[in-house]
Amino acid sequence: MRVLLVEDHPPLAEAVCDALRRAGFAVDHAGTAADAREMAALANYGLILLDLGLPDGDGTTLLPVLRGGGRVPVIVLTARDQLADRIAGLDGGADDYVVKPVEMPELVARCRAILRRPGDRSGSTLTLGPLALDTLARSVSLHDAPLILGRRETGVLEQLMRAAGRVVSRQMLEESIYGFDDEVGPNALEAAVSRLRRALEAADCPVPVVTIRGVGWMLPRAGTA
Repeated sequence: MRVLLVEDHPPLAEAVCDALRRAGFAVDHAGTAADAREMAALANYGLILLDLGLPDGDGTTLLPVLRGGGRVPVIVLTARDQLADRIAGLDGGADDYVVKPVEMPELVARCRAILRRPGDRSGSTLTLGPLALDTLARSVSLHDAPLILGRRETGVLEQLMRAAGRVVSRQMLEESIYGFDDEVGPNALEAAVSRLRRALEAADCPVPVVTIRGVGWMLPRAGTA
């Protein structure tokens, strides 16, 4: 899942990005409201972490802009600790309000809790035949036995499972598993797909990764392979 962090304090931003990436998220960082608007217009995010005190604007007014017409979960991450500020943030549309300083394990846990909420469009557990993926724990199992995959391969698998029976284009996969700051070689995605295919085949997974030449990849639904 791709996350947008809007935070103007570099050391904190670096710590949050590192913690989220270790938890399996792809993260983009914006240090200003203007950068955040630009990034939100270019990518689809599953979660937004938003500081309120930005150098070029107030995060409270930025929140509905970043969310757009969708229902992307937003966690406010701010030093404003007064009751009135917390009420304003939650009434303004935030799904959670976290006061700095915050421990990174707690922040990651809050992200997972938000994404577990009923009605969340991303869902937390995906299944396709005997294949299962816990999108929050970033764990994969086949026939109830653990299947160890790398971070990129897990990201590819998640997107293919969400679109099971439909082709996922190269662009859609890249936008989902890579952040703007990730160094991505010309064949990086193909390599990740290839590693995923080999891992599934080695584990005798009956769900194949199908290449649609010139279009993308897909996982067929049961009975369509």
